[in-house]
Amino acid sequence: MIVFVRTKIATVELSEKLESRGFSCAPLNGDMTQTLREKTVERLKAGTLDIVVATDVAARGLDVKRISHVVNYDIPYDTEAYVHRIGRTGRAGRMGQAILFVAPRERRMLAAIERATRQPITAMSLPSRKDISNRRSDLFKEQIAEAMESQDLEFFEELIDSYQHQYDVGLRRIAATLAYLVQKDRPLQVDDGEIEETVDREDRGPRQRREKEASDGNLMRYRIEVGRNHGVEPKHIVGAIANEANIRSRDIGQIKIHNDHCLVDLPNDMPSATFRQLQKVWVCGQQLQITPADEQAPDFENKGKRKGGPKSSEGKFFKPGGKKFPRSRPGRPKKP
Repeated sequence: MIVFVRTKIATVELSEKLESRGFSCAPLNGDMTQTLREKTVERLKAGTLDIVVATDVAARGLDVKRISHVVNYDIPYDTEAYVHRIGRTGRAGRMGQAILFVAPRERRMLAAIERATRQPITAMSLPSRKDISNRRSDLFKEQIAEAMESQDLEFFEELIDSYQHQYDVGLRRIAATLAYLVQKDRPLQVDDGEIEETVDREDRGPRQRREKEASDGNLMRYRIEVGRNHGVEPKHIVGAIANEANIRSRDIGQIKIHNDHCLVDLPNDMPSATFRQLQKVWVCGQQLQITPADEQAPDFENKGKRKGGPKSSEGKFFKPGGKKFPRSRPGRPKKP
């Protein structure tokens, strides 16, 4: 299986999570040396590796016959990338499946992919807690049956007999304890915490989720110098921050758009290097120049403009004395 993600750091993070769950997995990205990339591909071809988490660039020219599944963990931004990804499976007359993860806000991109490929993409239902537990139990039973047929278990049978007589414990209890010891690192039963981790938190509703995280102190508010007057939309901000700063879109909190700036909630443990990188990012022709919202941001909007009194963030002009006049056209206050 090849799992496609957008960023290099995501290849490492997702690969580590899959490995921690018992899968034979490795990342593949442009930061790796050519020797290490070639070694990873050879392991995949040889069957000693089952899953590769890759970026589009790293997977170019990758031709492995045994690929049965391609998973688009992050939906690609263009349709050509999608076609390139799914072409990694089902080669030479073999069967292959492509799975695409789509968040609610990405449905437009899904529609674009369907138009480009001229075929609808069938929706799949997420497995329930019961489905996952049943599947794990079936796999565990298969492992037991295989071991019974292929291994010499006489020593272990005598060991169990000895334990049973010594402690007067039933065989059913002993077997259940051994099953627990074998599977304790990957439980057969799915608990609420594991399901919570696997479900996209967008399903809770973005506003409620972001407000909750902000109240829990996980997010800090920042000001960026691009706003409604520049034609910015939330998707532009989320896309730029996610791609340029390697911050996951689900970790970006509430976004409030004003005429000349935006307020955005970002993780409060954001590294200083990421903060400096965001200052240089451009969105809708404007450099973000990100600053903490509680600090005085540079007055980029009024540089070089006529002197007509201070301008508020909502596009109003204030005449000395406190009276406010709505703007009739850019640069000129309307007479009372």
